[in-house]
Amino acid sequence: QVQLVESGGRLVQAGDSVRLACVASGVRFSMRTMGWFRQGPGKEREFVASISRNGEYTYYRDSVKGRFTISRDNDKSTVYLQMDSLKVEDTAVYVCAAGPGATTAQSARVIKLYGPWGQGTQVTVSS
Repeated sequence: QVQLVESGGRLVQAGDSVRLACVASGVRFSMRTMGWFRQGPGKEREFVASISRNGEYTYYRDSVKGRFTISRDNDKSTVYLQMDSLKVEDTAVYVCAAGPGATTAQSARVIKLYGPWGQGTQVTVSS
C-alpha cells in the first residue's frame, strides 16, 4: 500500500522555524524525486521545493529561496522541509509527493508529474 504521511505542521509566529517530515512507504523512495507543495486559503496548490533521488539537485520557488531547505534520508524513506524566517504568507497546508525519477529545473515544478500525494500538514504563521 502506497502511503506518504506528513508531520510537523503547527501554529507559529512570524520569524519562527518549523521542520516538516514526510515518510513514504510502498514506493521506491530512493528512485524518485520528492517534492513539497502547498495550498494556502483560497489559493491553488503550488510548488515549494524538490530534491533529486540522491539529494544532489534541489529546486525552490523564488519566494522561499534562502529560507526553506529540502533534504532527504533514503535509508528512512523520509523527506524534510526546514522552514526558517516564516512569513504570514507561508500559511498553507503543506503536502509531499513522489515525483519522476529525474527532472529538470523546469519540470520539477510541474505538479501533474507528481503522485502519489500525502494528505498534508497545516502550517499557520501568525503576525
